[in-house]
Amino acid sequence: MAEVKASLFYGVLAAFLSSAVLAFVEDLDDTFKDTRVNDIWLVDFYAPWCGYCKKLEPVWYDVGVELKSSGSPVRVGKMDATAFSGMASEFGVRGYPTIKLLKGDLAYTYKGPRTKDDIVEFANRVAGPAVRALPSRQMFEHMMKRHDVLFVYVGGESPLKEKYNDVASELIVYTYFFSASEEVFPESVTLPELPAVVVFKDGGYFTYDEYEDASLSSWVNKERFQGYLQIDGFTLYELGETGKLVAIAVIDEKDPTEESGRLKTLIQRVAKEYREHFNRDFQFGHMDGNDYINSLIMGEVTVPSVIILNTSNEQYFLPGEPIETMEQLVQFINSVLNGSAQAYGGDGIIQRIKRVAFDARSTIMSVFRSSPLLGCFLFGLPLGVISLMCYGICTAESDDGVDDMDALKREGLTDEEEEEEDERQRASELEGPDEEDDGVEKDPEEKKTD
Repeated sequence: MAEVKASLFYGVLAAFLSSAVLAFVEDLDDTFKDTRVNDIWLVDFYAPWCGYCKKLEPVWYDVGVELKSSGSPVRVGKMDATAFSGMASEFGVRGYPTIKLLKGDLAYTYKGPRTKDDIVEFANRVAGPAVRALPSRQMFEHMMKRHDVLFVYVGGESPLKEKYNDVASELIVYTYFFSASEEVFPESVTLPELPAVVVFKDGGYFTYDEYEDASLSSWVNKERFQGYLQIDGFTLYELGETGKLVAIAVIDEKDPTEESGRLKTLIQRVAKEYREHFNRDFQFGHMDGNDYINSLIMGEVTVPSVIILNTSNEQYFLPGEPIETMEQLVQFINSVLNGSAQAYGGDGIIQRIKRVAFDARSTIMSVFRSSPLLGCFLFGLPLGVISLMCYGICTAESDDGVDDMDALKREGLTDEEEEEEDERQRASELEGPDEEDDGVEKDPEEKKTD
């Protein structure tokens, strides 16, 4: 009896906890448009049949619990974009799942990794003010420890500050923006003039130059990454939005070799020592394994090796000879920069056809690798049915040839001659096969008399 009571207690407790967790994520319908304006919402637009959406679902509930328990003003919801397609289209949803933070009249799309910590950090960053104040040196030092890249506006009211505020509102989905007075910086930080926009990263600081760096938005977009970083699929996608070429050391971190370490070190040194020469055009980093690169270029990249990607037009560059020294790596990068290096790939019509064929082959191979029986059923059954249909069409007998011959015989006859031909056929059928023909052709008038 005690065991039964215990099981009932735990069952009720589990149901209570489950309902409590679900309460942190609200199911939204078409009335959401009218009720959302007074709150900040983080919404997952999903489709019930989407595998990625189902994978995100437990993470999404964890996000709801984390934001609620931390006292965040952000409310968490989810909406079936297939049931409320008009609402989803109004928010610019074109794929599933799509995560958006809705703040007033603005909608910010999340494009980072779908992990609880990354999504919560995004929500807290975007929900707050676009530009945060750094009132003291202690706060500045604290933020330097927390962030790898830190943008700071220094100075009073100015047109540059207005531009900075606009850029912050646009790019806060990617990084934080701060403002401070010159007194909060250490003595080692000296600015040539004020007002100024400064980025702190890679152990130093760099100032925006309106005449050399073009628009402030473009400069911030290019500087929001460290000079050298580990690159994965999400990072490479974001790097594509900067317009930079990406120089990558492709290595195997699970089985590191001396050659892998040497190439990685060379890329790091170029990123740091040649920043002034390459920073505007190149991003540097390393990638673990070659699977993603192989699918991107539809080829095979050896590990370890160096490759440069142009994500804007899907071109890539490979060194003509093994990279042994710093000078060889710099020479290779310069050849890409001045256009003398051989470019592969691209987004031309032939490459697009190859992409379709490559993706189809990859899909088929992945199905057969994961489930051979399913692959045989999915692809073997349709081919078998098509083969049987073709066989049946080719071997089918037809007596249409006789009708075709009669039709050919009738061609060229007038209406009267055709009528006489019909009467002749009926007469021969009435006479029967045993009645002998006298061999004399009767005149049509005689036949009418008979």
